[in-house]
Amino acid sequence: MKVGLSSYSLARAVKNGEMDIFGILRFAAENGAEHVEIVPGAFGELTGNDEIIAKIVKSAKENNLALSSYTIGANFVQPTPEATRKEVDRIKREVETAAKLGVTRMRHDCGWRAPEECHYANFDKDIELFADICGEIADKAKSYGITTSVENHGFYVQASERIQRLVLKVNRDNFRTTLDVGNFLCVDEDPEAATLNNIGIASMVHFKDFHIRREVPNPEGYIKTAHGRYIRGAITGDGDVNLAGIVKIMKAARYDGFLSIEYEGWDECKSACARALKNVKALVAGN
Repeated sequence: MKVGLSSYSLARAVKNGEMDIFGILRFAAENGAEHVEIVPGAFGELTGNDEIIAKIVKSAKENNLALSSYTIGANFVQPTPEATRKEVDRIKREVETAAKLGVTRMRHDCGWRAPEECHYANFDKDIELFADICGEIADKAKSYGITTSVENHGFYVQASERIQRLVLKVNRDNFRTTLDVGNFLCVDEDPEAATLNNIGIASMVHFKDFHIRREVPNPEGYIKTAHGRYIRGAITGDGDVNLAGIVKIMKAARYDGFLSIEYEGWDECKSACARALKNVKALVAGN
């Protein structure tokens, strides 16, 4: 497994003016990362900015880093067919950006709904649309040697069974899932069981950790799960997710791809990411 860092993990430092994407790449290399996952939302859009893309590729090479994935948002649940088509066309242009970065992985979302609309009846209806669109995008990506994926997040397309259904329905060899081991907690699914369910269809793995609580005196900073528990982002390896057990599951499944740390806790992000990289590298080496 190749351990690395999502640029999203340092979004707070970017927002505060402490870092730009090139600072992220240097930081990742200095702290032992083997790759960086490019999430443009933290530092600005890349599509249409070929000069910056070329500089990112050059900087990654200079820092001896692979660029593992291009990770963007999308929502195909739109008020009109015309709006949906506009969103599809936008994501297809983003595939071209991924190709310019030289990545072989690209994550896009497929649909978001308000919490009260995230029930199974809506998903059962929307999956037909999602599968058609994800297949169309995967077909475009295939010509560039890119595998596309959706991630288990957003409360709607999040449970391992829903992800499995979508991947099977799309039925493309280059459409998989970005498996975030911590995100399953948002819908109260056990991370180890969910990883066992989906590791065989994963093109990319995110390591995210949480502190898990049944009750909290002050919910500020916590995410309330679908069934009323509370989770709060932790430094990867310092929280309550059994990452050691998940590493064993991944190795048993012979997963040997990119493992990307995605940090979104309250600790200062640079020191948190440096510690997370040490923690995860030790877990991978020790199991």
